[in-house]
Amino acid sequence: MLVLGLETSCDETGVALYDSAAGLLAHAVHSQVDLHQAYGGVVPELASRDHVRRLAPILREVLRRTGRTPEDIDAIAYTAGPGLAGALLVGASFAESLAFALGIPALPVHHLEGHLLSPLLSPQPPRFPFVALLVSGGHTQLMRVSGIGDYELLGETLDDAAGEAFDKTAKLMGLGYPGGPQLARLAERGRPGRYSLPRPMLNSGDLNFSFSGLKTAVLTQYAQGRVAVDEAADLAWEVQAAIVDVLAAKALAALERCGLGQLVVAGGVGANRRLRERLDAGVAKVGGRVFYPELEFCTDNGAMIALAGMLRLTVGGMPADAQPRGFSVRPRWPLQGLSAA
Repeated sequence: MLVLGLETSCDETGVALYDSAAGLLAHAVHSQVDLHQAYGGVVPELASRDHVRRLAPILREVLRRTGRTPEDIDAIAYTAGPGLAGALLVGASFAESLAFALGIPALPVHHLEGHLLSPLLSPQPPRFPFVALLVSGGHTQLMRVSGIGDYELLGETLDDAAGEAFDKTAKLMGLGYPGGPQLARLAERGRPGRYSLPRPMLNSGDLNFSFSGLKTAVLTQYAQGRVAVDEAADLAWEVQAAIVDVLAAKALAALERCGLGQLVVAGGVGANRRLRERLDAGVAKVGGRVFYPELEFCTDNGAMIALAGMLRLTVGGMPADAQPRGFSVRPRWPLQGLSAA
């Protein structure tokens, strides 16, 4: 079975071809970072228009690299949510139209399920069940994953996600866009001990998160004139340390609560080097193992959507050929509401 995956939930246009027998054949991603940089964040209308421009050329490039034609595709998986409504509609309308023209099924895929399953693209994937830490610009969740579509929410952020905490504090510090990677790079030059920031909900007794207070704490430091120009790296070190401390502690607590030894970390923040070091060391102490997607699959991409679509089709079977029908996207879509079929 050859599945085409399309990802257009935010500011990356991703296309991939996944073969059920041979695995991932090829994928390509176009990032809109340069497009949105002047605005300090993603402009939804610009994102949607850029997806319109990019999808067809990227698809042609992926087909060329694999030596396949549209007629070789058996099904199309596309991100239907959560994400920016306009951006999602671009991918959904493209996928549904192409599927109807080819007479093949189109399958709406949950964006976070794609991230959740992305480590399965690795040569040594985790086995079910496992605990997953989803950490991205818009989501921070801990899930128990028992199988495809069998997800139990263990805890989530009550306000800002971890990625938002990185980006918002970076903006307060005058760093460039995207802020998270910039702050992490600056933190590499920082020294511990100069600043002290809160670790929100670290000892709350549950598996929920809260990161909005970090932004306020950093703002307070600046408002009180406590941050010298040459001390910004030290503040960045403490911001990163605060976020990593909470994420690591909650992830380890989730493993213990579930009685499991496998932790999957997915989403853009999962590429953070300090977070990986802390999780690797902490999970190794309890005899477990951490699984990450390859770095190229940490950010949004079509490969994870193609994989999720293929796994869904494997579990639920191939639906009937495409028929004229309506479709919708879901900018807000709880992951734990998914079923296996």
